[in-house]
Amino acid sequence: MRCNGQSITTVDDAALPGLESLGGLVRSVTTPEFAGMTFHEVVAKSALNHVPHTSAMPFSWTVNPYRGCSHACTYCLDPETLVMTENGRHRRLKDVRVGDVLVGTRQDGEYRRYTPSTVRAVWATRKRAYRVTLADGTEIISSGDHRFLTNRGWKYVTGTGSGAAQRPHLTTGNRLQGFGTGAPHDASDFATDRDFERGYLSGMIRGDGMLLHKSYTDAKRTRVVHRFRLALADREALDRSRTFLQNAGVETYERAFAPQTATRRAMTAIHTGRKDHVERIEALISEPSDPTSAWRAGFLSGIFDAEGSCSRGILRIVNTDTRLIRSVREALDHFDVQSVTEPPRPNGVIAVRVTGGLPSRDRFFRLTTPAITRKLAIIGSAVKTTSDLRIVSIEDVGERDLIDISTDTEDFIAAGVISHNCFARNTHTYLDLDAGRDFDSQIVVKVNVAEVLSRELARPSWGREPVALGTNTDPYQRAEGRYRLMPGIIDALASHGTPFSVLTKGTLLRRDLPLLTDAATSVPVHLAFSIAVLDEPLRQLLEPGAPTFQARLDTVRAATDAGFRVTVFLMPIVPHLTDSPEVLDDAISRIAASGAVRVVFGALHLRPGAKEWFFAWLKRERPDLLPRYRGLYPGVSSYAPAGYRKLLSARVRPLLRKHRVAGRAEEEGPARHSSLGPVQTTGAVMKTATREQAAAMLF
Repeated sequence: MRCNGQSITTVDDAALPGLESLGGLVRSVTTPEFAGMTFHEVVAKSALNHVPHTSAMPFSWTVNPYRGCSHACTYCLDPETLVMTENGRHRRLKDVRVGDVLVGTRQDGEYRRYTPSTVRAVWATRKRAYRVTLADGTEIISSGDHRFLTNRGWKYVTGTGSGAAQRPHLTTGNRLQGFGTGAPHDASDFATDRDFERGYLSGMIRGDGMLLHKSYTDAKRTRVVHRFRLALADREALDRSRTFLQNAGVETYERAFAPQTATRRAMTAIHTGRKDHVERIEALISEPSDPTSAWRAGFLSGIFDAEGSCSRGILRIVNTDTRLIRSVREALDHFDVQSVTEPPRPNGVIAVRVTGGLPSRDRFFRLTTPAITRKLAIIGSAVKTTSDLRIVSIEDVGERDLIDISTDTEDFIAAGVISHNCFARNTHTYLDLDAGRDFDSQIVVKVNVAEVLSRELARPSWGREPVALGTNTDPYQRAEGRYRLMPGIIDALASHGTPFSVLTKGTLLRRDLPLLTDAATSVPVHLAFSIAVLDEPLRQLLEPGAPTFQARLDTVRAATDAGFRVTVFLMPIVPHLTDSPEVLDDAISRIAASGAVRVVFGALHLRPGAKEWFFAWLKRERPDLLPRYRGLYPGVSSYAPAGYRKLLSARVRPLLRKHRVAGRAEEEGPARHSSLGPVQTTGAVMKTATREQAAAMLF
């Protein structure tokens, strides 16, 4: 970590934005109440965090005094693992860099779809590894802590059914989600082979080129003309063809062929008129009597670039030459890529269509590596698992050097299956701390956050936009009792006329009520409390370490008595445990009696990680409810179905009217740039599956 002894004034111009003063390490602290963690008290250059305009969050600015996390997530893969990039091509994990755009997934209604996902951090480690083999031949080497998406949710590679290591884990017969890679085979087997180059030229030129030998006779003489021309709209394929011809000793020239029109792209041609070069090209593109695998792969690559398409997930290669079509079918059969030949069209065109969905298309692209990128992308396609991705074996292969990455979507496609990653570790790399082990145990505290915030708010450019506190980490978590950062933050915001909101479940807020009351005389201040489980024994099981329901209500009452109109987030409401009319009536009655003016309610969200933990908890504590939950949250579903949410709303709304408190469902939240109100909780993806960590996200 960057530091200069006890200095608190050093500015490091080489640091990343906002952390140039990290050279100012004040001290490092360990304390029994945070066993296994070290707090690095630092000075920082910036305090305000701007939320991107593309975000769905209903606020634009946040302040986060702390960096780091005590969750020990370690999702690691072998460096040779193939990961899919945004353009549909594959790259080895060891070659992935921060800023690269890979393919991740996102939930879109009932479907999960492939979507771009930017790499935010890359780090290496060494630990025990396991080879996971799937029925289609796909092999993946990963750590035991790595998680993959299965037909029954996210699961770790290893674990046990009971004891301290209990967690959802892969077993033979589990089915991973994605398309797989089949038996080990990637482009490097062929792409550098000269037979691949000759095959590519054969497919490309026979499919879309022009070769001519012709005699012209007039009154004076007879002229013999030799011509080769290849005209394409896609630069990638044209450049590859020209390079491969040059490698074979054929020089070509380039010229514009056709201008762009309203319906066509501009085309460029390469050509030559030398007889020996034209004859050399004819020899190069002739089909061998016994083609090698590299030649066949190149041929398919060339003919696809010339005459292929991949529209709406359907890959076709078309031509009128029956011999050419026969060569396509033979090459596909050679690589066990499923295909059918469609009946000839009225114009004589014959199409070969690759069948088997995305697994077959991806295998085709990995084997052939076409030059034209636009034909390869799968972005927007729905995740449909048609390959046989059942777990066949999980084998301990000993300690290995492994790599993991952090991405925007918190997942990526590795070896053709959906793989989880840690979403927040990259923030530690900004501090020159390791994104792996350090993230779990080295917590950075911006001890000067109030002073920096005050300077930022004093700038003439500051528009006094609302600032949200508690959107990432609870500002009144236990550590705040030690560091007392909030009083200075409150004073800075109020002194500079900046409205703000606080969302917390911490009773420590009562300490600052006098400050918040004073601030509210200068700027709008909105307070919201998260309160989930009324039943105390159940709360201790589901929400260990958090203040009791009554302690939080007492804090609501104290805030109300101080003059605040407090919102309570009655979330999550846990199906079949805290959603009965009697329990909801008691909860809302007590919330109303505490003085809260509004209740925001919502059903339990079971995001990856928390879902596995919660289902394991149900199996252990309430096995009678497990079938019901599998019906409510099937497969990879994270949200309760619309029917249940409608039922919940029908129960809650009459109770809100009965107790004369305003309210709404969480999905009826404010728009992004509405007037300042209580923030919406979104919940970070869980990275480990201990009770405390899952509860921290759920509640």
